[in-house]
Amino acid sequence: MALRVAGTLVPPSYCASFRAARIAAMIPSTRFRASSIAAHQTVDHHGSQRTDALGCKFESTIFVFCSPLDCEMVLSSEPTAVFGASKRQMRQSHKQKPLGRVTTGSRRCAVPSEALRGGFPPIDLPIQPPYPPMEAKAVDKLPEGSGQLFEPKWDGFRCLAFRDGKRVDLQSKAGKPLTRYFPELATALTALPAKQFVLDGEIVIPQDGGLSFDQLLMRIHPAASRVLKLSKQSPATFIVFDLLVDEKGKSLVNLPLHARREQLERFARKYFSKNKSIRLSPVAEDVSVAREWFHMGVGLDGVVAKRRDLPYQSGERTGMQKIKKQRTADCVVEGFRYLEKSPLVGSLLLGLYNNEGPLDHVGFTSSIRDEERPAITKRLEKLFKPPGFTGKAPGGLSRWSTKRSAEWQPVKPSLVLEVQFDHFTGGRFRHGTKFLRWRPEKAPRDCTVKQVQRENRSALALL
Repeated sequence: MALRVAGTLVPPSYCASFRAARIAAMIPSTRFRASSIAAHQTVDHHGSQRTDALGCKFESTIFVFCSPLDCEMVLSSEPTAVFGASKRQMRQSHKQKPLGRVTTGSRRCAVPSEALRGGFPPIDLPIQPPYPPMEAKAVDKLPEGSGQLFEPKWDGFRCLAFRDGKRVDLQSKAGKPLTRYFPELATALTALPAKQFVLDGEIVIPQDGGLSFDQLLMRIHPAASRVLKLSKQSPATFIVFDLLVDEKGKSLVNLPLHARREQLERFARKYFSKNKSIRLSPVAEDVSVAREWFHMGVGLDGVVAKRRDLPYQSGERTGMQKIKKQRTADCVVEGFRYLEKSPLVGSLLLGLYNNEGPLDHVGFTSSIRDEERPAITKRLEKLFKPPGFTGKAPGGLSRWSTKRSAEWQPVKPSLVLEVQFDHFTGGRFRHGTKFLRWRPEKAPRDCTVKQVQRENRSALALL
């Protein structure tokens, strides 16, 4: 696999074996296991910036893991030191300057099939893995007018499922093998009477009436025994929304969406009825139904609108739009961290009062304008007051962070701000939040966890 960083070709040996074997929630003091063919290293991170749930860029960290689901990484000037044999080398590489961002998948642009790297053996189907899935362009509102088919945007892992006889291959959005992480789905797909097909869908894990993204992240683990245990404790479901190859081995990718949908519904009626692990995603032509989905509670990440007249747009964003939920919350500032090399505030630690009364740490925001940092720092330092959070508190020093960057300063819980976020799971914001404005008129005690708890309507009822 040849990659380019800032215009420079990176040797395949630098990246061929990189993968994250476990992805934790992207939080300060995150722990994950970076594994390669030759060695395993346990890495603790701390920082105040991030990209998304499957690719993470920290403000004071110069390398980022990649995984079977990931498509980008930031390499230091010594990539081999980062994933080399010694912890000392890793600490040294942490201080080095990044070369740039490497895009290895299709999150930021359309990707041809030859640009994906998989490890899939040849199969006797019209399309072969790795096959770039159809992508979506992010927009702010639902499109009006006819010509669209609307679908729920499920909060899970995108997946293409290939079946050729007894062989089943699961492919991630970035063209990586997923089969070993979801053995129960491979078994369920093998049990279908149809002996060959290619399905496009989303892997989700139902839990407590909703869908758990944290459970999905736990599956990316190097130990097969651990994956098998989790697959039995919290079995996954594959929600299907497109049929690319039918049971006769015929490719449908050149058919318009409405024709593929008809074929998919026929396929589902014939083969899904006795298999609870494989479900058909609903579809609607009425935008009012899509709006109702958009405001549903647990399990949906938004709504997708697809052009009904277009063939499957492999690796392209021309035929599909996604409208993601963006929510806001009023939080208490209960602490802060300094920038790595400056006596100015780097991130604000956010708190919400739980149902029992204590103030829990729920995340952070680092989207502070540079010109505002001096004034905010001065204000926060005047409010310094231990111990800080009375409930769940932030993590302390991590192995790879400096003492200054990891330590947090507690303050009196008197400041309230409004932040924008997309997901709140596991008692915290899944990603970094966006600082919107101060809320001086809001009483800190009014900032409770109830405001981020979703309406209790599970999207699983749509299936």
